[in-house]
Amino acid sequence: MMAEAQLFVSQDEFTCSVCLDILTDPVSLHCGHSFCLKCLTDYWDQSQECSCPHCRRSFNMRPELNRNTVLNEIIKKLKKMGLSPSPPPPQNYAGSGDVECDVCTGMKFRAVKSCLSCPASYCQTHLQPHYEIAAWKDHKLVDPDGNLKEKLCVKHQKCLEIFCKTDELCICMMCVVTGHKSHEMVEVESEREEKQKQLGVTRSEITTRLREREKALKET
Repeated sequence: MMAEAQLFVSQDEFTCSVCLDILTDPVSLHCGHSFCLKCLTDYWDQSQECSCPHCRRSFNMRPELNRNTVLNEIIKKLKKMGLSPSPPPPQNYAGSGDVECDVCTGMKFRAVKSCLSCPASYCQTHLQPHYEIAAWKDHKLVDPDGNLKEKLCVKHQKCLEIFCKTDELCICMMCVVTGHKSHEMVEVESEREEKQKQLGVTRSEITTRLREREKALKET
C-alpha cells in the first residue's frame, strides 16, 4: 500500500509546478493543471495576462479559483503518511547579472533557456514542458536573454524570425502575411550567417591591403 501511494505522489498532479512542493489549497484550471492557490494568485498578480504557468494556455478573463476539495483530501492523507514529492533537480538561485525564471515566485531560480515563442525565460524545472508538450516542441529556445522584448515584433509581439531583403528589416510571421507577401525573404539565421561571411571577406581584404601598404612603405 505504501509503495502504491509513493507511485501516485510522484505524479505531477500532486506537485505545484510553481513552488515545486506538494500542493497547498489546490486549485485546478480548465486545462487540467493544478497549483497552490497562493502560488497561482501571486503568479497572475505579477503577470500581464492570465495563463496557465504549466502549459501557457491563456484565459480571456481571470478565472474564479475554487479549491479542488477531492484533490485536497487526497493530499492530506498523503501528508499524514509522511510522503513528499521527489526533490527538484539542483539549481542555482538567480544572482546579479543572471536572467531570472519568469515562472518561479518568491526567490527565483536562474533561467537556463529563454523562449522567443512564449516569450519567457525558464529555470531547468519550468523548462521541462517545452520538451514534453507536443505543441511546445517547435518553440524557439535560445540561451537566457534578459532582453526578450528586443527580439519581438513591436506590432505583433511575435518572434522576429524572418529577414525581409526588400525592406532590409527583421519581421515576424504575422508581418509576412499582412504586408510583405511579394517581398524577398529569408530566415534571420540564414541572413546572419551570410552577413558574417561577408564581414569575414571584408576583414580579410582590409588585412591584405594593410599588409601591402606596410610592405610598400618599407620598400620606399
